[in-house]
Amino acid sequence: MNDSFSLERRALRAAALGGVGLGLGGLFPAWAQSGTTGLSPNLPTLTGEDISLKVGHSPFTVGGRTGHAITLNGVLPAPLIRLREGQNFRLTVQNELDEDTSIHWHGLLVPFQMDGVPGVSFPGIPARGSFTYEFPIVQSGTYWYHSHSGLQEQMGHYGPMIIDPKGADPVAYDREHVIVLSDWSFFHPHEVFSKLKQEGGFFNRQKQTLFGRREDEMTQEERMMFARMRMDPTDIADVTEAAYTFLVNGHGPQENWTGLFRPGERVRLRIINAAAQTIFNVRIPGLPMTVVASDGQYVRAVQVDEFQIGNAETYDVIVQPSDDRAFTFVAETIDRSGMGRATLAPRMGMIAPVPPLRKRPTLGMKDMGMGAMDHGAMNHGATGDGGMDHGAMGHGSAAPAAAPAMDHSNMDMRDTSKVTFPVGVGVDMIAPNPVDRTGDPGIGLDDVGHKVLTYRDLVSLTPNPDKRAPTRAIEIHLTGNMERFMWSIDGQKLSENPEPIRFELNERVRVTMVNDTMMTHPMHIHGHFFEVVNGHSGNHPVKHTVMVLPGGKVSFDMTADAPGDWAFHCHLLYHMHAGMMRIVKVRPLEGEAA
Repeated sequence: MNDSFSLERRALRAAALGGVGLGLGGLFPAWAQSGTTGLSPNLPTLTGEDISLKVGHSPFTVGGRTGHAITLNGVLPAPLIRLREGQNFRLTVQNELDEDTSIHWHGLLVPFQMDGVPGVSFPGIPARGSFTYEFPIVQSGTYWYHSHSGLQEQMGHYGPMIIDPKGADPVAYDREHVIVLSDWSFFHPHEVFSKLKQEGGFFNRQKQTLFGRREDEMTQEERMMFARMRMDPTDIADVTEAAYTFLVNGHGPQENWTGLFRPGERVRLRIINAAAQTIFNVRIPGLPMTVVASDGQYVRAVQVDEFQIGNAETYDVIVQPSDDRAFTFVAETIDRSGMGRATLAPRMGMIAPVPPLRKRPTLGMKDMGMGAMDHGAMNHGATGDGGMDHGAMGHGSAAPAAAPAMDHSNMDMRDTSKVTFPVGVGVDMIAPNPVDRTGDPGIGLDDVGHKVLTYRDLVSLTPNPDKRAPTRAIEIHLTGNMERFMWSIDGQKLSENPEPIRFELNERVRVTMVNDTMMTHPMHIHGHFFEVVNGHSGNHPVKHTVMVLPGGKVSFDMTADAPGDWAFHCHLLYHMHAGMMRIVKVRPLEGEAA
């Protein structure tokens, strides 16, 4: 990493090494202490072609309290793994837990047997056992890795991975910092899940009261609608600051992780959302950010003041501070109940003002899938973006016809008579008029007074490699019952053994995800990248995870070029655990008849 060559970092490392065994915790101020390692702001780094990781139990201290963590090599987050495109990678995992574990390489293109999903691509790593992952590195960019076993990810089983390009990097920078965002709870994750099942809004401390809202914030029609649906317009995040401390590289807000720069440098921030359940709004007051990559894939540079980062997404941004002063890095939660906080500064110990939490957002009619028709959105029909061949099209769930102007006063959001998937107590609403929301900045960011990134701002730096028009379209509904904390895809939980989603090897498919719920879902497919259909035909942004906003829909084009069985799921950990997951089968496999 470029910052490892700075004199300041060398001095800090030398001081740390010279003090081994001398009670280091008291020698370093709070800004230099990690919740786990307590030595320096640097992430411990592993590199080379043969690496070992040990999964075990560790105490983790943050905010003056100590809890129990699952760690890799004893640190949280897990070590930074730094590789180079084109190399071979071999990693042996020793499991010292009393339960099975796994590692999924999020966003990496690997043989499906190496993908690390127990019960889908391999059996898992048994307690007190080991497993060796081995595969070639065929890409570059910012990625991460995490457990796909139980709820271990919530307890600290995650870490960053950077793959340097084998050739010249198209992004020019003088220094970089890897920034891992996460959420930490002193509750055991199974206790969190149990509380959510007992009451979906258990951790929501911002619930509305009868007279707790100004008249100009909600119309009488909206009040009646929310009351009829038994839904709370403040129900934006399942788990909030009431249970979470929000971490930056394992540091709580008071510990203030600090990344250094010299004024005038171009600093690359590789930002990874490794949180189990938290979507963050990222900004650096007084310092614009230029987005240069999303999910490890280069995009045309776009300058913004803020962006929303869903669980499992990554963004690379360039900042160029010219002043000899500190800047606060703010990762505010989507519901604005809390924040992760760090500092960028020329010298250790400097701080900048920390902005207060902004006014909480609330949901509205558009988030129920009841917005007006989005005439600015792309037409996904025969003349739409991507040139869909409807004559050869096969469908999943039938797409609903365009809705006329709606009489909201008579709307029954539980009228599911026209849907083609199983509907029961696990589905409490069907969005009557979902619209493409790739032009929206995210919940609560419409009127913040500065430029916020949207998916429509993202344009692939290079042309999309597969220029074929999709020959088939599939519509997938993201479904649930928020009050009962039940989550599913097309009305079925994974435990109900729904039919897999099937693709023929190398076929070109357009997938449209319709969010019938009032929560944002970051959806991730394993083993593949896809092109988000956002109006930039031929240069659609290439991603592995995309947020589908409440009452909205997102289309992506995908070439099913990786044979095997792959997971497709919401990356809100408790949503996946509750059932919002499917298996994608790409066939034929090598050696099978077509």
